[in-house]
Amino acid sequence: MIRIALPTHLRRLANVEREVEIQVEDPVTLRAVLDALEDRYPMLRGTIRDQVTKERRPYIRFFACGEDLSLESPEAPLPAEVTAGTEPLRIVGAMAGG
Repeated sequence: MIRIALPTHLRRLANVEREVEIQVEDPVTLRAVLDALEDRYPMLRGTIRDQVTKERRPYIRFFACGEDLSLESPEAPLPAEVTAGTEPLRIVGAMAGG
């Protein structure tokens, strides 16, 4: 099971707790995890990534094992700790301002 930590606004939208668990078939990539997350929680479609292009939305970041995965290829395998379920994939709503 893959653990996903969601920011408050997405938790409220999906009506879930801080973390959700989803099953993802190998290979476990960011794209596969987001596909499975959107399949299970269709109300999240279009909030994390564009529905047509599947590109990450501005101000949404992905972290795992202390590393920023936001600019990695969506087809790159996720860290072993994430695939083993010992570490969550964190989806973070970044803030901007001046």
